[in-house]
Amino acid sequence: MLVRDRMTSPAVTIAPDTPFQDAVKLMREHGFRRLPVVSKHGELVGIVSERDLLHAAPSPATSLSVWEMNYLLWKLKIDELMTHKVVSVSPDTPIEEAAHLMVDRKVGGLPVVDDQNHVVGVITETDIFRAFVEMLGSGEKGVRLSLDVPTGAGVLAKLSQTIYALGGVIMSVGSWDSEANERRRILIKVRNVGKDQLVDALEALGDHVVDVSEV
Repeated sequence: MLVRDRMTSPAVTIAPDTPFQDAVKLMREHGFRRLPVVSKHGELVGIVSERDLLHAAPSPATSLSVWEMNYLLWKLKIDELMTHKVVSVSPDTPIEEAAHLMVDRKVGGLPVVDDQNHVVGVITETDIFRAFVEMLGSGEKGVRLSLDVPTGAGVLAKLSQTIYALGGVIMSVGSWDSEANERRRILIKVRNVGKDQLVDALEALGDHVVDVSEV
């Protein structure tokens, strides 16, 4: 799965000279938490987040009048608030790499740009979560198993062959490192075969069933 499969496109963008108040209004109208900032040629030059705008807004304890605050905020432009060094991805970036980048940089969304640095979309943590939920088969009925398996070639092949022989259909598979050395943890969801039958067959392969449930 690539970023292009999950990004929001076309992206809503703003210009560097957009007034603060207009940016706030745009975010509220669309329910966005960040907006890519583009030049008059459509090139990505920055990004502004809801947090940037909140930090720029005057404190309730300010001695300024409402009129003075509004005047100052209307004078404030986005290029004074935006982040100039923007982390972005291309439409062909694997979605797991985009997720890793968000976690590493502690950001909730990334602009998606083409080869000319033109913004063609935005991908957010919500898009990643939805993809994650779909890849793990959430919402579909079946038997969900967490397995501790040995590393090495042929492990998944033996697993799938065993499930196929039982008449089962694999709906989703995910894996991550196990705490034990030379072991992997696999999360698998299967339909058309009973829980007890699955457990017996997979344990016979040498896989340890850590958790099993019918969902």
